[in-house]
Amino acid sequence: MLKLFKRLLVWGLIAASLVIGVLTYQLLSFQHGAVTLPEEQTVFLIRSGSNIKTIAQDLTMQKIIDDPWLFILLAKLKGVETRVRAGEYQLAAGQTPDNLLDTFTKGSSIQYSFTVIEGWSFRQMLTALAQDPIIEHKLEGKSSAEIMEMIGYPAQHPEGMFFPDTYRFPKGTSDIDFLRRAYQVMQQHLQREWNQRASDLPLKSSYEALILASIIEKETGVGFERPMISAVFIQRLKRNMRLQTDPTIIYGLGENFDGDIRFRDLKKDTPYNTYLHAGLTPTPIALPGLDAIRAALHPAETKALYFVSKGDGTHQFSETLEEHNAAVSRYQLKGRKKK
Repeated sequence: MLKLFKRLLVWGLIAASLVIGVLTYQLLSFQHGAVTLPEEQTVFLIRSGSNIKTIAQDLTMQKIIDDPWLFILLAKLKGVETRVRAGEYQLAAGQTPDNLLDTFTKGSSIQYSFTVIEGWSFRQMLTALAQDPIIEHKLEGKSSAEIMEMIGYPAQHPEGMFFPDTYRFPKGTSDIDFLRRAYQVMQQHLQREWNQRASDLPLKSSYEALILASIIEKETGVGFERPMISAVFIQRLKRNMRLQTDPTIIYGLGENFDGDIRFRDLKKDTPYNTYLHAGLTPTPIALPGLDAIRAALHPAETKALYFVSKGDGTHQFSETLEEHNAAVSRYQLKGRKKK
């Protein structure tokens, strides 16, 4: 009986060795063998939320590989079964399953881009984002409060909170993912700049700096004037003077703004009317860029308290009301009341 057991054990070990040998040979052949592509270059999509089993099945259905279980086993042996990233991948002739796993885990997918423009309002950004053909749209019909909650920042006003930049992203990115990223980028830039701010600013928080930056962004026709415009507003805040800036009037009017500010608009009592109310507006009025944020925190050295548009995108800055009135007489267009 003992001899029989020993013989069975030996034959079992031999059989197991043969199975392991065959499996190892199959795995090595599979690992380093070229995949089959329907075309010389094929785009393969890994959807958001896909796991290694789903990916292996999709590759098999598209006849790129012929054994999903070997692909799964290979991923487990390489320790990358949970590291694959969603996106579109350009596959080329001659690639192996081993190459595919490296490609999928390094995230070298086809990238698309979307640009958030400096000075856009939150609603303008949402409108443009909703028209992007690559972004997955999940926020349609949602209120501002619902959107902020969905991206993980509830009870915050959305205006000004998203950083203007060109963002690159893979297919499968949702508008929720996009906004969360733009929000976080803004917070990083804002906190860094706030920590490096000039001394003696009449700003109590980084959020107040963001509000001022948004007003500077909307007032600026040429970039080099941002520090001067900032300085005027800083001087006015220090003296408890009203900012009297037209972009805040426009923002307060909302959809009622028809392209021209009238005298009655300056008298309309909204929280954003800086002709009636001293201090900053309750929230930002636009998405400020980095230059506007830096200008808010590093104003130019000047005693100017007024500025008026010259009509060419630049402004005339004045220290006294008398000088300002003279500049208004010279440069004012269409009788619009200026600062």
